[in-house]
Amino acid sequence: MDLSTTNLSSESGKDKDNSSFLTADPKQLKDGFVTKLDGLGLMAASGIDAVPFIHGQLSNDIEHLGQAQSRLAGYSTPKGRLLATFLIWKTTDRILMQLPREVLPALQKRLQMYVLRAKVTLADASDEYVALGLGGRKAAEALSLLFATLPSEPYAIVQSESGTLIRVADAFGFPRYQLIAKPDDAREAWDNLTSVLQPTHDGAWRMADIDAGIPQITVTTQDQFVAQMVNLEVVGGVSFKKGCYPGQEIIARTQYLGKAKRRMLPASIDLDADRGEATAGNEVYSEADPGQPCGMIVSAQRTGSSQVACLVSVRMDMLEKGTVHLGSADGPSLQFGDLPYELPDTAPAPTA
Repeated sequence: MDLSTTNLSSESGKDKDNSSFLTADPKQLKDGFVTKLDGLGLMAASGIDAVPFIHGQLSNDIEHLGQAQSRLAGYSTPKGRLLATFLIWKTTDRILMQLPREVLPALQKRLQMYVLRAKVTLADASDEYVALGLGGRKAAEALSLLFATLPSEPYAIVQSESGTLIRVADAFGFPRYQLIAKPDDAREAWDNLTSVLQPTHDGAWRMADIDAGIPQITVTTQDQFVAQMVNLEVVGGVSFKKGCYPGQEIIARTQYLGKAKRRMLPASIDLDADRGEATAGNEVYSEADPGQPCGMIVSAQRTGSSQVACLVSVRMDMLEKGTVHLGSADGPSLQFGDLPYELPDTAPAPTA
């Protein structure tokens, strides 16, 4: 069953021209949008040892995760460099881990190497479900057609016959959600949701993640960042009370021995299409130290014909010494903005 966004929209009966699929303009998305999250896949872990195995591999606490909550987490190399970030939740018999489809096969193979004698099965469950992302001012109104109650806070979960509804980090000043559903249920839900919300492409979801300050590790940024470099511990993706996991020593040392030198910040770049594109993995340079990069783009999304929004992991000291530029010290300049959450000046022990 083809559930591409274009086909879903054309069957919903809404008279939308093709331009509605080509924009990630925050002003338009703020009113209300829905998109199919084609770029995201699901890895499932099942078996009696699934919980302790996954708990021992990821940066967050999986043992105490209930079915009414989801959680962010990271998977790192022994040197503490992120290979993936996840949205994780449990069903009655499985742990579901959402991550970019392009990362999933190699990551599943890597995790499989560490299963050894544990009674756990890892599987690609991407084709079992369709993920719809929605947000903006009208999102709650649209979801009321499918759910009697909505999740009251970020990362809470409610269930209905329509599927699993996960509230994620707010964006554009409004709650944001994912609906995880079987394909037939997703098609029915799409028809209901698009009666209220603007259908768009999954760049809208990337733009919403940028607005929310949520990192997503892709193929081009694997093995580049320790968790604090992309604020993963600030947005709830790291537990400092759990036991060991790959990279734990590096992440803990960064947390307790002082201020992180690099942090992730939102930025905008005036960049006409004929001047190239800004993409995840592009390096950025400070005019104060032009000979070496001072950071890297974590994610980026064009918001119009001449502007790109992005999240950038950057050396904080360089922000005080001069302008930061894309690609080289004389490339397009970055204009940094504010995160929707506060960054710690130091790294005290968390209280929760």
